[in-house]
Amino acid sequence: MTRPLKVVLASNVEAVHAALRDALSGDGPAIMPSNRPSAVAARVPATVPQRVALVIETSGSTGRPKRVALSTEALLSSAAASDTALGGPGQWLLALPLTYIAGVNVLVRSLAAGTEPVTMNPEGFTPQRFVDAVGRFEHPRRFLSLVPAQLARLVDDEAALDALRGFERILVGGQATPKPLVARALDAGLTVTRTYGSSETAGGCVYDGLPIGDTRIGIVDGRIELGGSVLAEGYLDDPRRTAFAFREHDGHRWYVTDDTGDLVDGVLTVTGRVDDVIVSGGIKVSIAAVEETVRVLPGQHDAVVVAAPHAEWGETPVVVTTVAISLEVLRDAVTAVLGKAAAPARVLLVDQLPTLASGKPDRLAIATLALG
Repeated sequence: MTRPLKVVLASNVEAVHAALRDALSGDGPAIMPSNRPSAVAARVPATVPQRVALVIETSGSTGRPKRVALSTEALLSSAAASDTALGGPGQWLLALPLTYIAGVNVLVRSLAAGTEPVTMNPEGFTPQRFVDAVGRFEHPRRFLSLVPAQLARLVDDEAALDALRGFERILVGGQATPKPLVARALDAGLTVTRTYGSSETAGGCVYDGLPIGDTRIGIVDGRIELGGSVLAEGYLDDPRRTAFAFREHDGHRWYVTDDTGDLVDGVLTVTGRVDDVIVSGGIKVSIAAVEETVRVLPGQHDAVVVAAPHAEWGETPVVVTTVAISLEVLRDAVTAVLGKAAAPARVLLVDQLPTLASGKPDRLAIATLALG
């Protein structure tokens, strides 16, 4: 059995909210939020399997975008697991685009809780607009979901920081959150929870390293696998990708991530990406590890490290940053932690780091800058 698929303008929060309510209840078609609904509607199928309620296109931060098909069960399971982990339902602030699963999840949780989400000015995210939005809250229990770049902007603003202290929990995910930023937020009295997950898991399903709901975590050959009722149905009209990413073993269905990690006493630590390991001078180097080391240095919490070809060493790390720092300081700091092979070969100073709509660094664009 199938149901219609409706592409909805993502910036129209009211329209997406209403269409999502009908999709989850079964009274309306499945939906796909998009910034270009007419163009996208011409390229996606008119119908989807009956179980599918939502289609989300991935950000494409490191490769070709995929269209993730999520069922009503997966979305509501995610909302229920989050409510339990947070100690019960409350009112949410929508500060993320509805083209991303973290943004849609704010609406799903609100629908499940029977509360009305507070929405920000659609023109963009700024500390002042955030403060204005917080002033419209009515519920005593306030929740917020951000990406690290947004949190960094808010903690630098006194009024926004004061508004953040009124939230019972602040979820931060979508990418690795720099440790100095987490420490600063905690020191400021903020209740920050680092989340891990993806569109394929209906959003964050691991909070501060621990699975929520019925989420299962596995490590196979160093790669993180996730299981549970939050898993997507697969990729829309892409059976080959679906078969590669979603597999069954040990009596369970698993999503095979692109991340590497360690699982110690049930706590997950993400150590990098499968494809972020380069060979520099014959030695394997993790770009993620180099980036984590660089971001601890003063002023470098937003720095991005990418790989670039090198005539002598094959590939080497390149640091792209908006805050000036000497190459010698970078090389000494990285060498002390990771060894000489991991030392950056260059540092590129830019006025602004390219980002995606969600606030994540656009790593493809940054890598292009580094190559140039």
